[in-house]
Amino acid sequence: MMDLTIYNFRRIDDFLGTSGMPERAHFAGIAQAGYQAVINLALDTSSGQLPDESRVVQDLGMAYIHIPVVWENPQMSDLIRFFQAMDSLRGQKVFVHCVANYRVSAFVYLYRSLRLGVPEEQARQDLHSLWTPDGIWAELIEAAQAIDWQDGENTI
Repeated sequence: MMDLTIYNFRRIDDFLGTSGMPERAHFAGIAQAGYQAVINLALDTSSGQLPDESRVVQDLGMAYIHIPVVWENPQMSDLIRFFQAMDSLRGQKVFVHCVANYRVSAFVYLYRSLRLGVPEEQARQDLHSLWTPDGIWAELIEAAQAIDWQDGENTI
């Protein structure tokens, strides 16, 4: 059974778990819970970040993807990279984390509502269970929602 003491852990569905920053010991539990890949949206300089997280995750047999997202300045290119990573892992059990699960919850909300077709209200409830984005994060969400992700030019 996975150690649910990871800060702001959320089990979104059978294929997706999210959290704030896991400690080194948490990764064994993440692997034991059947997760096949870890996506890290925190910076290398973020509080609590393991300098060897990639190796720890890969040594446990999971894939590792690092998409550093600057909290004060998230970019659409970060979101596109996240969508691409999630699309490439579709059908696998994926664990996504950052420092507090705020970056992650915003990106997961957009991915679920814009790419997976999860009803927007349902995806928003999961986001708002952690926080209500404002400022630059609200602007990023609004800009992403204005894009037709199914359009030939914007298909990723």
